[in-house]
Amino acid sequence: MADLVPFNVKDSALIAMATGHKARNLSELRDRLTIVPQSSIYYHFWCGKMRPHVGGLQYSNDFSMWSEQALHDHILSERLDVIDPSNYKDMDHLRDELLDIIDIRLDEVELVPSAVPKDSFYFVRSNIVIFNTRHVIHHPKQLAEVIPRLSRGSIFYHFIDARRRTEEGQDDITNW
Repeated sequence: MADLVPFNVKDSALIAMATGHKARNLSELRDRLTIVPQSSIYYHFWCGKMRPHVGGLQYSNDFSMWSEQALHDHILSERLDVIDPSNYKDMDHLRDELLDIIDIRLDEVELVPSAVPKDSFYFVRSNIVIFNTRHVIHHPKQLAEVIPRLSRGSIFYHFIDARRRTEEGQDDITNW
């Protein structure tokens, strides 16, 4: 442990940007998913972890929330809600899973589930911005002292986003 490289704690923010794509029904959602950038898939699965919430999260991603609240499709919402994006090699593999689930649901229903116009799904994309912090950890024993003082952005970057960034699919602390 004496040769352990210090761990520089980072902070992050997600910058959301409109894509210009929206969907009012399940078929349109499927069609738009084929063309939106990977950063949009990322945003709709991960950005909820950065937003402050009162109480617990009822939905794990924006797609399951929209399916439930706007389309009133409980079956689709449940199928989309169990997707763990960290289980996918990259956003294109995750996109393929979304398309497969939606295709199955479209084959099952007689009428394509639709939302009222005001409840359309608006695709957003994101960029993650990384900041240095003053926190440097020299030994794992310091984690208990530092972790309670970390921002939501630091927790997101080191424990959630890291699983996408690291070859082993692990958080930054475990890799360190």
